[in-house]
Amino acid sequence: MTEGPKTPDDGRPLVMGIVNVTPDSFSDGGRYASADAALDHALRLLADGADILDIGGESTRPGAEPVGEGEELDRVLPVIKRIKAARPDCVISIDTMKPGVAAAAIEAGAWMWNDVNALNAPGALDMAARLGCVVCLMHMQGRPGTMQAAPEYDEVVTDVARYLGQRAGAAIASGVAREAIWLDPGIGFGKTVAHNLALIAAMENLCAFGFPILFGASRKRFISAIDETSPDSADRLGGSLAAALHAARAGCDIVRVHDVKETVQALKIQAAIGRGGPPA
Repeated sequence: MTEGPKTPDDGRPLVMGIVNVTPDSFSDGGRYASADAALDHALRLLADGADILDIGGESTRPGAEPVGEGEELDRVLPVIKRIKAARPDCVISIDTMKPGVAAAAIEAGAWMWNDVNALNAPGALDMAARLGCVVCLMHMQGRPGTMQAAPEYDEVVTDVARYLGQRAGAAIASGVAREAIWLDPGIGFGKTVAHNLALIAAMENLCAFGFPILFGASRKRFISAIDETSPDSADRLGGSLAAALHAARAGCDIVRVHDVKETVQALKIQAAIGRGGPPA
């Protein structure tokens, strides 16, 4: 199995840099759609301090249309192979809902299968067990195309925790090792601003759930709903950092971000403040 990331020695969580090899992702769609551009971006994120790179070939932004497996493979596999050729030590996550794409990516050197669909696709549970890789199970209400139409919950924190527990149980029952399971509450995936804020406020409770937690709020729309001066995703750095710092204090294990350099710096300073000094 591909070796995972090393735990930072400065007390901060791992930082996952986002590489969207898509024409239509909400923040940077089209900027890194070519293999050359994606490779350059990936190497820059690593230089900025990313511990993991999350490679995605299908947008899951609100309203996104699905793409075929062949097209998704054509987008992500060349990028994964080129990154691993340039940086064999790089830890890669494949962001996909498709078991076939996950299998090809793991074979090409990816370490984690990051599935916003929580292994609900046909054959996904069996594939995850067969691959033996780390899997991240995310909560999403509905599908990307319609998830923001009218999301409703009885109590969002309880409902999300229950769902994630059920999906983790299904994975374990299918043969996925418990220690290979990570969970993601799915900020922005079928949730209103109030739902997102409630989940972020409750991150400490979710982190006590017994599984490592991946947290992703980078540049998401709820930030502009709170701060109307940031309608463009690229203007949401301050809100992204605030959410990442809160997640780190709550005990999250990975923060998934677009702005790696700034996030790493903010997390290092927060950790140093908590220690009362720089790393030994």
